[in-house]
Amino acid sequence: MIGPFIDQLANEYEGRIKIGKVNVDEENGLAGQHSIVSIPTLVLYKDGAIVNQKNGAAPKHELESLFKNFI
Repeated sequence: MIGPFIDQLANEYEGRIKIGKVNVDEENGLAGQHSIVSIPTLVLYKDGAIVNQKNGAAPKHELESLFKNFI
């Protein structure tokens, strides 16, 4: 549902921030490590630490607001 927005943001912010997707069905260890039980879950890391997280779908501008202050 938000996959196209993630792809758009990755293109728009290329070189300034890394944006990617993880298939939790294929990477269930990673999902467990971060206690992800709801899809979609967005996690923002800075210097290896989680600085922001959101569960559930949202419009593109809300997704962008999760990280814009960190770049």
